Amino acid sequence: MEHALPTSNYRPEQAIAEIADFIADPVRSAEFPTHILRFRNDRAAATVGLDRLDDAQWLAHFGRFEVLPDAQPEPLALRYHGHQFRVYNPDLGDGRGFLFAQLRESAATGGRLIDLGTKGSGLTPWSRTADGRLTLKGGVREILATEMLEALGVTTSRTFSLVETGEQLVRGDEPSPTRSAVLVRMSHGHIRIGSFQRLAYHDDTDNLRRLIDYCLKHLLARDPGENAALTLLEEVVHRTADLAASYMVAGFVHGVLNSDNIAITGESFDYGPWRFTPRWEPGFTAAYFDQQGLYAFARQAEAIHWDVAQLAQSLVGLAETDALVEVLRRYPAIYEQRLIARFLWRLGLDSPDEATARTFVVAAVEALLEGRVPIDRFFFDWRKGTRDVPLYAGPSWDKARDAVAALTARPSTHAYWQGEMPCSMHIDEVETIWSAIAERDDWGPLHEKVAAIRDMGKALRP
Repeated sequence: MEHALPTSNYRPEQAIAEIADFIADPVRSAEFPTHILRFRNDRAAATVGLDRLDDAQWLAHFGRFEVLPDAQPEPLALRYHGHQFRVYNPDLGDGRGFLFAQLRESAATGGRLIDLGTKGSGLTPWSRTADGRLTLKGGVREILATEMLEALGVTTSRTFSLVETGEQLVRGDEPSPTRSAVLVRMSHGHIRIGSFQRLAYHDDTDNLRRLIDYCLKHLLARDPGENAALTLLEEVVHRTADLAASYMVAGFVHGVLNSDNIAITGESFDYGPWRFTPRWEPGFTAAYFDQQGLYAFARQAEAIHWDVAQLAQSLVGLAETDALVEVLRRYPAIYEQRLIARFLWRLGLDSPDEATARTFVVAAVEALLEGRVPIDRFFFDWRKGTRDVPLYAGPSWDKARDAVAALTARPSTHAYWQGEMPCSMHIDEVETIWSAIAERDDWGPLHEKVAAIRDMGKALRP
């Protein structure tokens, strides 16, 4: 096939080759009966010089997985272990996906190393008893999750491509048979806490050091200094504490915060049973199987902190234990700082000092905990200055109003703020969008929702 002419933004990389010998297995994509392009993220593609591909070329690379020019020669399924609901599992790895290519972002968008990884691309050595496939509904849900989170300022993977593949799948949690798809996600690295746990489990110290060096060099942009392991942990603590804070301010519940689902870049990824909680409900869960509420809305920071502690445990022997523990202890304070900062960001507020900001956020959360006001409604109304209405009546809201008076509001001139309702993404909306696809093959509601979400994202970044 003929490729689109390369652009200055197209910069393929093969950094993963530095560690592929111990962290990955070469694999091949499944051969699918058909390839129907359902979603292509040209906004994301432009950052890595792939937006000029026509649809046929797009399907060749992201449906049949023909190698991109000068990119890595074969897909790689990554190996890792992890704690799943705090039970250690040494039998993990990419069971229905692989690392397809690495590219360098344009300088204008940060110049970071970017992975293009798949979901639903077929069997790998780590598939176990699964079929290596993805349902079309699962792909649609991932589009909605990543678009909404990106708009709300969460550091997240981005859904790059979704191709329907023409197979009929049987699933216990969906009406079956159901349609199949293959998804490509764009991420800043796929190395996770479980990647380190696997090497520690095998007492593979030499490759642990190699993995640390790879992450600091290519993913975290940090000089290793005198103690590379400690530098790595410091960076992960900061990034994951911010991730947990961003989930709270977005009203998001990931659902499965196992240690194999926590990227060391602090980038959210792998969206299965996610949900947005309508109200600030601490015990709200996303996964029906999370019967103990381990990953409930208000426990996500605790869960991620616990996962990061498993990373620290994997680094024992490469750094002083007391130093590792001291870094871990900083997590709660960083989380609180980032929660306050992100809370004010979503409201378009500036504070003269940390104490004033904290007073307001504590008051606002206490009022939200009463459960009368939806999270999205609160951020929408208070961002545009609608605070003195019956919905916000009562002593708790009076306290929040008094506290916000000490803060400075940034101008909110985007047309989004002139509307009557906030953009949201609750389960009934997700099901309505999917029903249009399942019943009528109508993709209009999905594309309309993505456009509305992106409009909100622009409004939040004036």
